[in-house]
Order: sequence, then C-alpha cells, then structure tokens
Amino acid sequence: MQVLKFGGTSVANAANISKVISIVQNKSKTGNTIVVVSALSGITDLLLDAASLAASANTDYKEKLKIIEQRHNTCVEELIPTATQPALFSIVAAACNEIQEICNGIFLLGECSPRSKDRISSYGEWLSSRIITEACMSIGLKAVWKDSRELIQTNSAFTAAEVDFTASNHQIRSFFDKAHAQVFILPGFIAADKNGITTTLGRGGSDYTAAIIAAAIDAAELEIWTDVSGMMTADPRLTANAKIIPAISYHEAMELSHFGAKVIYPPTIQPVMTKNIPVWIKNTFAPGDHGTVIAGKDHPGIDMNHDNSSIVRGISSINNIVLISLEGSGMIGIPGFSKRLFEALSNERINVILITQSSSEHSITVAINGNEMIKAKQAVDLAFANEIALQKVEPLKVETELSIVALVGENMKNHTGVSGRMFSAMGRNGVNIRAIAQGSSEKNISAVIGTKDVRKAINILHEEFFETSYKQVNIFLCGTGNVGNKFLAQLNKQLSFLLTHMRLQVRLAGICNSRTMVIREEGIALDEWPEKLQAGNKTDLQQFVDNVVTLNLRNSVFIDITANEQVAALYNQLLRKSISVVACNKIAASSAYHQYKQLKELAAEYNAPFLFETNVGAGLPVIGTLNDLMKSGDRVHRIEAVLSGTLNFVFNNYDGKRKFADVVKQAQAEGYTEPDPRLDLGGTDVMRKIMILAREAGERIEMEDIINHSFMPASCMTGTVDEFYKAMEQQEAHFKSLFDDATAAGCTLKFVASFNEGKASVGLQHIDPKHDLYHLYGKDNVVLFYTERYKDQPLVIKGAGAGADVTASGVFADMLRAVK
Repeated sequence: MQVLKFGGTSVANAANISKVISIVQNKSKTGNTIVVVSALSGITDLLLDAASLAASANTDYKEKLKIIEQRHNTCVEELIPTATQPALFSIVAAACNEIQEICNGIFLLGECSPRSKDRISSYGEWLSSRIITEACMSIGLKAVWKDSRELIQTNSAFTAAEVDFTASNHQIRSFFDKAHAQVFILPGFIAADKNGITTTLGRGGSDYTAAIIAAAIDAAELEIWTDVSGMMTADPRLTANAKIIPAISYHEAMELSHFGAKVIYPPTIQPVMTKNIPVWIKNTFAPGDHGTVIAGKDHPGIDMNHDNSSIVRGISSINNIVLISLEGSGMIGIPGFSKRLFEALSNERINVILITQSSSEHSITVAINGNEMIKAKQAVDLAFANEIALQKVEPLKVETELSIVALVGENMKNHTGVSGRMFSAMGRNGVNIRAIAQGSSEKNISAVIGTKDVRKAINILHEEFFETSYKQVNIFLCGTGNVGNKFLAQLNKQLSFLLTHMRLQVRLAGICNSRTMVIREEGIALDEWPEKLQAGNKTDLQQFVDNVVTLNLRNSVFIDITANEQVAALYNQLLRKSISVVACNKIAASSAYHQYKQLKELAAEYNAPFLFETNVGAGLPVIGTLNDLMKSGDRVHRIEAVLSGTLNFVFNNYDGKRKFADVVKQAQAEGYTEPDPRLDLGGTDVMRKIMILAREAGERIEMEDIINHSFMPASCMTGTVDEFYKAMEQQEAHFKSLFDDATAAGCTLKFVASFNEGKASVGLQHIDPKHDLYHLYGKDNVVLFYTERYKDQPLVIKGAGAGADVTASGVFADMLRAVK
C-alpha cells in the first residue's frame, strides 16, 4: 500500500484538484492508495482570521466565513456532476453553519481558546477531503472517505498535540485491515484526544498525518506532493541557482526542515525513518519530474551517493531569531546555571533552537523564536532575580533582527575545513557572525547572522559549495568618461572569456556619472548601459553608495573612474561594509597621510581590497610590483621615474619649431592630460604619484614634503584654461630656451620624480643618452626601483603611461585582483 499527501497549493482550486485526481487515478493502478489532503490553499488562515476577529468583537469575521463557503461551493460546482452537487452543497453549508456558530460563541465570550482554534481550523481539511472524495468517485474510482480523528489519537495539547502512537497505530491498523477500497481519502492535520475532542498536529501537520499512517501500515512508500519538484540546495526565492537534490538521507532532511526548509514538516521524518520507508517529494504541476527521495543510506535501489563531490547537501535559514545571553562572573565554576536557564525556558514552553557557551563559563547564549522574546526575558530574569540583585549575573541580554543560516550534509564529517570555508566565504563578504553551533555528528553547521545579510549569505554559501561553474561579481561604476567607456567596452568583450576561463560572472549592478545614476539588482546589460543611465535618477553620490550598501550583493566591487573628491570621501563607508574599492581616482591615495592610512587599515580590517594601480603609470604594474617587493622583505632606497605620460608626450614632440602651447593642446585633444593641463605641467600630478609610491614603500610623507622644481612661469598658472593657453603662447621664448639648452648639452628634457632615502622631489632635468631615462618615446612612463636587492642595476618598469585604453586595462586588472 502507498500513501500520497497533497498540500494546500495542490488543492487550491478545482483546476489543481483535477490534477491531483489524475495523479491519484494513475497511482491507484499500481496498488491500494491512501490519500491525505490539506485544506484549500489559504483556508486555514481564513478560519483562524475569522476566529481572531470574532474574539476581538469585530463582525468582519462573517465576511471571512462567506469567502470560505463560496470557495468550497465553487469547487463543488466545477468538480462534481450536477446530479450529485446538492448533497455536497448541503455538507458544505452544514459545516459552514457550525463554523459560524462557533465564531458567534467566540464573539460573545471575547476570547478564542486553543481548543476552539483547533475545532475551527479542522474544518479546512475536513471539507477539502469530502469534496475530493466525491470528485474521485465521480470519475469511477472506488474511493472511501475516513475521518482522521477516528484514527490518530493525541493528548490534549491543543494546536500542537502530541501523538499517542500506541493507540494510533492500533486504530489505523484495525481500520485498514478490515476496510477495502481502491482509494482511501483522509483529512490531514486533524486528530482527536482520548475523549474524542478535536486536536491538531501543528501547522503543516498534514505531512505528519501521512507519515503516521504510512508507518502504521508499513507502506511501501510515502509521497509528498507539493508545488516544487523536490527539496532544493537552497531557497529558490533567495538564490536563483538553487538545484533539486535527487536523494537525501532522513537525518539530512530533518536538519534542513528544522532549519527552515518548507517543503516538508519537520516531525514527518521520524515515523517513516523508524520503518525505513522512503519519502518522495513530488511536484503536482510537473508529475514527470524526478523529485527528491528521502531514505536511509542503505535503502535498496536508491543511490544516496549520487554526487560524491557534494560535501554539503543543502543550505537553509530561519528568520525572526533572537539571541538571549545570560552573563556574569558569578557563573564561573558554579554548577546549575545552565539547568536553571533551560528550566525557566522549558516552563514557558519556549523552544531552544541553538545553544553556545563560552569555555570560561562566563556566558550562555541560546537562540529562540523572536515571538517568544518578551516571555523568555521575563522568565529568565525572574528565575535569576536573586543573582541579578547581587550582581552575580546581569539581566538577560537580548539581540534582535537575527537569522540562522545552516549548512547540512552527512558527508561534511568526512572532510576537513568545511566550517573554515563557510566562515571565510561569509567573512570575505562582510557578513558578521554573531554565534556558531556545530554538533559532534557534524551533520549541521549553524551561524547566527543579521537578517539583512541572509540573502547575501545564502548566495555566498551556495556559490562556495554548489556552484563550481562560476563566481558572481557585482560591480558598481562611478564615472563614464573616456576611461569609463573604454573599461565597459573591454569588460563587455571579455565577459565570455571571464566566464569560461576564470569562472567569473561579472555583472554591472550600478553605474553613475555627474548627471544620472542607476542601480539594478538583476544587473545592467553592458550593451544597454548608456540608455539605462540616461533614463536613471539624478545623481546623488551619497544615495548611490547607500544603495550599494543596502543592496548587499556578494562579491561587490566599487570602481571609481573620476577625479571627484566627493567620491573619494565615500570609500571608507564602502570598505566598512566589505565592499572592495578600485580607484583610478588619485585623490584618496594622495590625500593627507592619516586618511590614506585609514583606508589601508579599513581594507585590511574588513577584508576588502583597496586597489589603485592606475594611480601611477596607468596600466603598468608599478604599485603591484612595489607591493611584491615590500611583502617579500625588500627595502626601497631610491626611486627615479618619469611618471607623466602627458609631460613625456609634450617634450618628445616639442622641437622648438611648433609652439609649446600647440603641443600641449595636441596632448589634451588626444586624451593624455587632465581636464586642466596645469595639473600635469605644473608637476602636481607627478608629485601625487611619487608620494603614492613613497607611501607604498613605507614612507610617511605629505605633499608639502615634496620639492617641486617647476619649469612653468607663474603667469601660466592662473586664470582659466583658455587664459592658460594664451599665457603659454606669450612665454614661448622661455620654453624654447629650455629646449635649446638641453639640445646644446646633447640631452633631452624629462620631467623626473625622485625619492631618495625619505626625500622626494620633482622637476625638469637634462637626460643624457647614457641614462636609463633617455630612451622614452611618445607617452611612455618608466620607473626605476633601487632596493636592497636591486642595488646597482635597478628594477625597471617601462611602457605606455597614459591613454584611455591602457588606463582602463589597469582598472580591469585591479577589478580581477579585488575578486580573487
């Protein structure tokens, strides 16, 4: 004999019930079938809402009752042949009259007892099972209806009654040994105590009803039919990449259901596990899908090791968790505190979900349902009132807005480092863990985290343990100028390469410029970003960053391709939320030393890389190489560098025949200069760059510590950009004399940055042909590192040091480093 149970969504309406009947008809061909059904979807809530309204003297309960009767009558009209409808209409009407009489009594009394709740809520399953029985009979099935209250006996703990298995098993076997039918249909959820008074098995108890029946009659299997095709590796509402679990053990299923997996009611497993009866989770709306089988490891014909590579079987979570902590120096070494704490909670029937205790015995922390917080605090504070008064323990501490995330899998005990991977993955993404629990059986590792981080944590862990195919990266870009455009074009071109060869799925989740901004959790197509941005909201930089933080996506990287001081001022907020920052913007790294240092420390503290390779040398690996030298124990004595692609371009192209101002205009037109070229020509940009290198080499240095031997006349450094160009034309003789002097000496002009044993300077120098800086062409940069290891022959890094393409590629490389 087989047992089938259909949930509320499966019997939500006539159309769904027709699917149920089709499944029952096919299954009954293979043997006698017991069918347990839930109430029509939403009916139990309507019944309890009606009772609650009646108890509060609100006559709206009558409207709820009308809806209940109408929904059942509609099912009768659509499912039952006209000739037999009157009898069933009478049954529905009689039941609804009884419900109204009970509600009228509750209305008069002004209260709804647990016993009354059980009585009212029982009508949902009772009515649905009567209608489904008649519908089965109308298509020729030999169906018999049986009231579950005559089979399952419980105690009198109304709303959460405990089953008397001895009495129940006897009644179940006695009935089915004598009864004969093709199909038996029973209401789930409901039972009765020894006096015949209606009780219920708790919300979701229809699964339990089916399991009790299946175990009592030694059924071949139990099938739970619902609206999903099995248990999943995670809640599909939280992660789009959740997968069906083909097979799972009883213990793993119990752990997942206990920690929030809604597919199966937690107590369901125990009765069938005792009898080694397999449980199938099937989809009413896709009956051909394989589903999930829950069975013992050695059950014949079921492969529980379908995926040997899977260390973790599933990830689950519970929301509305509260941590309560009993702390105090008076607890240390004194036995009995734990016992009294748990007694206080037990006396109030408060279920403890998770327990953790410090080895010093200074504190005990337990997790409970948030709805029981007030009751728990009152009970524990009362139990320890004397110790609190004597200051041996502190009043119970309560932390709210928490959730539990749990990894479940029997295979975890055979692998080291699972908990390390779990906590590291969450830590890298800024998910703070408040408490941890792991049983000695190692089937479950649980962590208490902030509720706001649940979606992020589930996705992080699912990616870590199930998605070997790729890692999702979410980037937020600020700045869509020349470099920003090139970066997005390069990213779009490389998307398939990153996915195939680096297993990175990079998404543009947000973008802004000086005018508009847009953020999309689902991502912005890289070939549509200009249109999306144009249609975005007016830019508010603080709001943009707030949205990035609130969205709380995993593996987030903020990329700043601006020269905006306001953007740089927001880095600290991002790093504190473990959001990596890639800065093409030099302002932060060249700001006051204490600000630079704070950002570096925040990056280390919150495990969020702060990278700014393109601050010096565009796409050249200058800072990365310097960092590698320092990490490996080398020491920098001296740096000589040509760090301005703009100035190198200008002096490589100025020959005394063309005006100096015209060469600068060409450099600006080709995108080599800052918006205001004076930042380049005046040496300010080079000063920033050598300061950044000196800081990365371990030197505490500020801008005012750097000597600037400027070659620009003072008259050129004031006024507007247009006035600047006019002033340069007037000073052409000055620039020509600089060129002529260098040529006469057989040298070229280079604007050189130097750092030597703590001292830094920048200025125009004559470079002879034997010097390492001589052979620089176009927009090239070069950096010479003289270190403890590279004393006589410097480590040289040379290449294009300006241009949108190479700068964008440097940003791209930093982004990849950030997510690695």
